[in-house]
Amino acid sequence: MQANSGNEPIPQQSALLNFLTCWFRNPKTVGAVAPSGPALSRTMAAIVDPAVEGPIIELGPGTGPVTAALLERGIDPKRLVLVEYDEAFCKSLRGKYPAVKVVQGDAFALNETLRGHAEAPFCAVVSSLPLLNFAQEQRQKLIDHAMKLLRPRSPFIQFTYGANSPLPVDSHLYETSASKRIWWNLPPARVWTYRAR
Repeated sequence: MQANSGNEPIPQQSALLNFLTCWFRNPKTVGAVAPSGPALSRTMAAIVDPAVEGPIIELGPGTGPVTAALLERGIDPKRLVLVEYDEAFCKSLRGKYPAVKVVQGDAFALNETLRGHAEAPFCAVVSSLPLLNFAQEQRQKLIDHAMKLLRPRSPFIQFTYGANSPLPVDSHLYETSASKRIWWNLPPARVWTYRAR
């Protein structure tokens, strides 16, 4: 193994630097000042059932901490389709996870973005999108559309730093559950799961 000269960032520092650069360039679409921590990433990945067939769509993977947790859970990388808006993040993800499909595009236009890349029904949608940065109408449209693409009872998984669900909890289309607050994440977060009724 080649020693670090001290002039090059180690991989974790490089990922954080890339994340911060993208955040400064467009804070609305990045939505945080640090990647999701291991406890948060594992909590999200644990909700995905590897035995259920179908592609797993990850929205807003950023530098890939949740991707790593999904792979550690035993998800076949060929089942993962990452939808990332930022070009720099896409390039980094393709380098880190060459067996995973990375699609640059808009998560709020899933049909168009995923055309030719993944076919429904999906077994899970795992989202790290900063939903609170977007209008409620956009959020509602996203979850409504995602529910139509998921297998029955399959999860739409979303984390938030906010105290409440970023999506309505009184919908007749889906039921909602939440994890305990993950204090080990910076900042602390909670994982919400939405399943079609």
